[in-house]
Order: sequence, then structure tokens, then C-alpha cells
Amino acid sequence: REFKNQEINLNFEYNLYDCFNDSVIYTKAVYINEGMAQEKDDPSVKVNWKSEDGHYFSVFFPKKSEMVLARLKFWFYSSILLVVIVLFFTYTINVILKQKRLSEVKTDFINNMTHELKTPISTIALSSEVLMDSKIIEQPERLKNYAAIIQRENFRMQGQVEKVLQIASLEKEKIELNLKTLDFHQVITEVISNFSPLLEEKNGTMTSQLNAEMVRIEGDETHLSNVISNLIDNAIKYCKTTPIIEVSTKNEGDFLIVEIKDNGLGISSETGKLVFDRFYRVPTGNVHNVKGFGLGLHYVKLMLLEHKGSISLKSKLGKGSIFYIKIPIKK
Repeated sequence: REFKNQEINLNFEYNLYDCFNDSVIYTKAVYINEGMAQEKDDPSVKVNWKSEDGHYFSVFFPKKSEMVLARLKFWFYSSILLVVIVLFFTYTINVILKQKRLSEVKTDFINNMTHELKTPISTIALSSEVLMDSKIIEQPERLKNYAAIIQRENFRMQGQVEKVLQIASLEKEKIELNLKTLDFHQVITEVISNFSPLLEEKNGTMTSQLNAEMVRIEGDETHLSNVISNLIDNAIKYCKTTPIIEVSTKNEGDFLIVEIKDNGLGISSETGKLVFDRFYRVPTGNVHNVKGFGLGLHYVKLMLLEHKGSISLKSKLGKGSIFYIKIPIKK
């Protein structure tokens, strides 16, 4: 009755326990049936009459663990449901943030595309208006200059569109590389020499420390040259002061490591994780002082992956950047 008052509706056994010889001398089993207590003749511990003094009265619940688990079942299922809800909520937030980032990248790409195409179109339009003037025929030198402007701007537009189409085709189709054995130091040296006029114009310097001993690799010369060119071109474009670029090489195990260090604007740790994504550019608002669509570093990463290599970045905002190229050597 007292158990019922305490809402303990469990089968139990009550015992007399002899503490001197460590034995149960009397026991009865009680089970609950529709709220009524009934005694059973087959308790789990048999009666043992051996002593008459020094006894303890005890109650034993043989299915206590089952009762506890039964009562915890609700909380167990509730916890599982809660975990599922939390995981779903986390996934939803992650998708929302990813979509937000993609939306920002798309908006930035459209702004860049509009700006990049609007400039040559405006130039071509103005030049065309001048050429429509009948008096221009009397000035052949001026006519030639405006025709050259139209041609140059046309080539510029073609180049920009070709970059977008090239990346799209590279990701949709399997890239076919023209592999051959290359001396990567020679490739680097040729690329560096191509940037000499641009560096002289900006009063910049580029030094090289090609210390690697094993420099033979299996690769596509055109694409690997473009990889180095993109990184050096970025180092020059994203520098507000006089460009100072250092190119060095070394060997690590079976890999050739190329480091390209600059004194440019630098990249924050958050942005550094995204710069290799397609079309991503460091947000600059409505400022378009640096040309591009955010395809260069994505192309670099794509090409190095095709050559079983990799690229990583170490940078600090305002302190410049170091790009690390890792590419397997040919044994």
C-alpha cells in the first residue's frame, strides 16, 4: 500500500536477512497485477531457516533496471529526435550560408563581367562614331589609329570571354594534357623573363633562387607556364607599392616545391580558403581597379590537380602572400 502511495508499481520481494551467517531466512515474492499486490510461492531467493536473532528486513526489486530503462525510453527517443533536429538545423544553416556565399560570388562576378565588357564596348562605340564622320577619310593616320583601337578592344573582349568558356569546358570535360619531360627550372626562367618589361615599367624586381636539384617533371609545358604566369601576374597586380617578388625552389621527398613570395595586399585567413574557388574574388565593393573574373587561381588549382600536384597559400593581410606549388618529380 505504501509503495502504491509512492507510485512504485513494481514486482518486489521482501526478506528477513540474517547478518551473522549471511543468509536469507524468510522471503516472499509479490507481483503487481492491475494495481493489486499478490504473493507468489516461487521467489527468486529460497527460504533458509538457520537463525532467530540479528535480522534485517529488506525489499528487493528484481526488475528495477527494466523499470528504469522503461522510464528512460521516452527521454532516449526524445534525445535521438533532438539530435536529428539539431543536425538538420545545422545542415540547413550550412546550406543557407553556402547559398549566401554563392550569391555574393555570383553578384561580384556579374559586376566584374559588366565592368570588363562595358569598357571595351564603350571604347569601340566611341571609335565607331569617329569613323562614321566622313571627314576622317582625309586623315588616314587618324583613321588607322581608331581602327587599331577597335581591333585591340575587340581582342580584349574575345580574351575575356575565352577565359570564361575555357574554365567551363575544363570542368565539364576531361582535360587532355600534352605530357612530356620538362626541366621545371627552365619553364620558370622563361616565364620570369616574359615579365621583365612589365616589372621595369613598375620599377619592380623579381629574384629567383632555384635551389632544387631534382627538377625533371612530367607535365604540359603550356599549362604549367600559365600556372607560374598567373601567380606572378597576381603578385604584380595586387601590389600598391613597388612589386618585389621572390621565386624559389627546393626538393621535399619525391616532390618539387616552388615558392612565389610577394609584397602585395595580402589575404585574410577567411578569404584565403576561398580564393581557389571558381569566379571568387576578394570583395572590393564597387571598385574595379584590378581586372579579372576570379578564374586565375581556380585554373592554377585545376591544372596542378591534373598534374597530381597541389597548391597552398600562406598570407597575412597587408603583409603579402606566399604561394606553395607542390608537384611530383620524374624519377
